[in-house]
Amino acid sequence: MEKQKNAIGRRKEAVTRVFLSKGSGAITINDKDYKVYFPLVYLQNQVELPLKTVEGLDKFDVKINAAGGGIKGQAEAAKLGIARALIEMNEELRPALKAAGLLTRDPRAVERKKPGKKKARRSYQFSKR
Repeated sequence: MEKQKNAIGRRKEAVTRVFLSKGSGAITINDKDYKVYFPLVYLQNQVELPLKTVEGLDKFDVKINAAGGGIKGQAEAAKLGIARALIEMNEELRPALKAAGLLTRDPRAVERKKPGKKKARRSYQFSKR
């Protein structure tokens, strides 16, 4: 049986489950190639970043299930999930990934709407008269 490692990545409302195994470098997200799923180049680069950092772009196969959030949140959640799965596979990769800042969960999320306001902080237009 082939050794497969899995990890979870989160960002905003997006959650991704990442399955990492030794292979030829295929990255699939929800059964589609990642270049089809993320047509924007900067999002493709986000997904590739952890693999590029450890020079494993053509050494691992990555299968990702993404749910929730938007396209950017899913790409960044996938980035965190891949980095975590790489560490599960080989603990020696941790310093390189940590130096690149790939192991930090980005805590920023949408602020809640407050009563008496139009959005979280935006007030209704003030009229003096």
